[in-house]
Amino acid sequence: MRQIQSFFHLFMREPLWFRMGVVISLLSSIVFSSSVFSLGGYSDSVSKLAAMIFFGAFGFNMRRNRRISFLFFAVSAACLYLSLDALP
Repeated sequence: MRQIQSFFHLFMREPLWFRMGVVISLLSSIVFSSSVFSLGGYSDSVSKLAAMIFFGAFGFNMRRNRRISFLFFAVSAACLYLSLDALP
C-alpha cells in the first residue's frame, strides 16, 4: 500500500497538463475500446490514438532516461500505426 501511495504522490507532483493528458487519454482509450460506442467504425482508431497520446506523454516525461523514453515513443509509434491501420 505504501508503494501505491508513493506512486500517487509522485504523480501528483507532475504538471497539470501532464496529469490531465494522461487521465483523459487513459479514460478515453478505455471507453472507446468498449463496444458501447460505435462511431461508424472509428472507435478502434480513436482508442488507439488515445493510447498513443498516453504513451507519448510518458515518453516526453521520461526524456531524461533515453532508453525508457525511446521505449515509450516506440510504443506510441506502434499505436499510431495500429490506429491508421484500423481506419475503415
